[in-house]
Amino acid sequence: MTTANRENRSRQIGAHMMALLVCIVWATTFVCSKELLAYYSPAQVMFMRFVIAYFVLWLLRPRPLPWQGRGELTFLLLGILGGTLYFFTENTALQHTFAANVSIIVAMAPILTAILAHFFTRDEKLRTTVWVGFAVAMSGVVLVVLNGALVLKLSPVGDLLAFLAAASWACYSVLIKRLSGRVDSTLLARRVILYGAVTSVPLLAARGELSIDFTPLAQPKPLFCILFLAVLGSAVCFAVWNVVIDRLGVVHANNYIYLQPFITIVASHFLLGEPMSWTAIVGALLIIGGVIISGRQKRPQ
Repeated sequence: MTTANRENRSRQIGAHMMALLVCIVWATTFVCSKELLAYYSPAQVMFMRFVIAYFVLWLLRPRPLPWQGRGELTFLLLGILGGTLYFFTENTALQHTFAANVSIIVAMAPILTAILAHFFTRDEKLRTTVWVGFAVAMSGVVLVVLNGALVLKLSPVGDLLAFLAAASWACYSVLIKRLSGRVDSTLLARRVILYGAVTSVPLLAARGELSIDFTPLAQPKPLFCILFLAVLGSAVCFAVWNVVIDRLGVVHANNYIYLQPFITIVASHFLLGEPMSWTAIVGALLIIGGVIISGRQKRPQ
């Protein structure tokens, strides 16, 4: 094995490890968001998360990103898809259902990403295995939703919002692939988060939620949750995820999102006291099986 091959292999292994760690953090953010929703609205949680993350990224990389002209429209769209729309629908879904179930439904994002990537990218095309994986994953989602209807009494509104969050993230992933490798990952994450914060202000105004009471953050638990969401869940993970997409490709990177249901089910059970039924676990296993099947495709040359 040549030196170049060894270096490339090390980069790939490193990217897989980063993807795994990011997904562990993101799976746990469902639990933190659930805790904060006892004090704040979904839009307020989202706005505070973005503002803190933006300043953290400035500390990590105190260098400005030049104005990109028409490219700023792409950043704006990324801020809406991966920021405002995604987090608002996800956090609002948490008000209607359990954290574990939102995580499982949002985990449909990799399949949706693969479908979009087929039509909007040149090097990540669909194969039969992706459709089979999608069918298996959908079976798992149905099991989870049925379990909620019979045991957890979930609202269809929560299920729909969680699905919209998955679709929004899929669109974000395919769009950001165009910028991977062309813009510094930290600077890219910072600009996207900035637009996420900016576009969340009209939402706060429309809902009459511009006045935010920071008193609850004097308590250790809410303070820890918002810092966890902002520093790790947004600032660090968004920057690292851009590197992962650049090295693994958007489809293979997003496959790791399917690990989140297992992590969230366990975390929400022990931290929030939410039920962990066998039906939900079987549904999660089917979803994971779906992504394993869909991942059985050739890597782009």
